[in-house]
Order: sequence, then C-alpha cells, then structure tokens
Amino acid sequence: MPESLAHDALFIDELRGEARRYKDLADQALAQVDDAGFFHRLDAESNCLALIVKHVANNLRSRWTNVYATDGEKPDRQRDREFELEPDDTRPALMTRWDAGWGCFLETLDRMEPADLGRTVLIRSEPHTVTRAALRSLAHTASHVGQIVILAKHAVGARWGSLSIPRGQSEQVNALMREQFAPKSAAATSPS
Repeated sequence: MPESLAHDALFIDELRGEARRYKDLADQALAQVDDAGFFHRLDAESNCLALIVKHVANNLRSRWTNVYATDGEKPDRQRDREFELEPDDTRPALMTRWDAGWGCFLETLDRMEPADLGRTVLIRSEPHTVTRAALRSLAHTASHVGQIVILAKHAVGARWGSLSIPRGQSEQVNALMREQFAPKSAAATSPS
C-alpha cells in the first residue's frame, strides 16, 4: 500500500476509534442517570440530557445517512424541534434514536476507504471533503458528549462513578501507564 494510502487508512481507523470512544463515554455517563436526571433542566435556558441526546441523534442520522448522495441536512430534519420535548420523547424512544444516529455514523466510518476521504459531500449545500465533514461531525458530537458528562455528573452527585482517572489517583495511573508503555530495555528483550 502506498504511504499516503496507509496514512489515510490509519486516519480512518483513528477516527473510528475516537467516535466509538465518545459514544462509550456518553453511554457510561447516561447509564448513571435516573429518568428524573435525564429530563432535568438546570434552568429555563439550558438543555436537559434528553434534548442533547435527541439533538445528537438527529444530527448524526441526518449527516451520515446516504452521505455520498444526499445533503447532510436532510429535508425531514427539523432541527429547532430537537430542542423541544415532545410527548413521544420518552427515554427509551430517545435512546433508540441515539443508537440509530450513532449507528449511521459508525457504519459509514466502518465502510469508509481511503479514497473516500477526498470525496465531496454537502452540508446545508456547502461542499466539504469527507475528511472535513467527519472531523466537523466528531468535534460537534464531542462537545455535546462533554455536556452530557457534566450534566450527568451534576444529576448523579456523590454517587457518580468516574469515567476517567478518579480524583487523587493520577500518580498511580501514570505509573501504570509508564510501566505498560515504557520501552523494554535491551537486556530484558534479548535472549539469554
């Protein structure tokens, strides 16, 4: 494989991994929240977890369904309604949409090949390379995953289970990482 294709393949693999990491992070945060916390708004101007889930789900579905043939802003998407709770917006219904939206994104990434990165796709009629569209989507989604984590932590309070390095354990984690990833010494790797 030529070097540029190898780099493009590596980029796609890294993109897939990061997308899955963000979904997993959000899923772990949401799993800690009860239904009251899922629908709780901090104030009248803030979005609850349910609305962020609804928005991300619809955004990913719109952007990544039939991405190479249709505009990423689908005609059936009603973005403004994503920030309104409607009678059918139950937690199970929203989580089903969440998984479906992520499914569109992840399935597209799983089918993506290096040659696809330079293809042109449209978002609200604006041309984007697939690379730009994917980075834009991942950045947008990551910002909302950060909101999900903060709101979930607020809703759960003292029962919160850390999703990364728990407070006060940075040095222990750093030592484990150094041990795991430190280059092996020549003496340790050479046969006796």
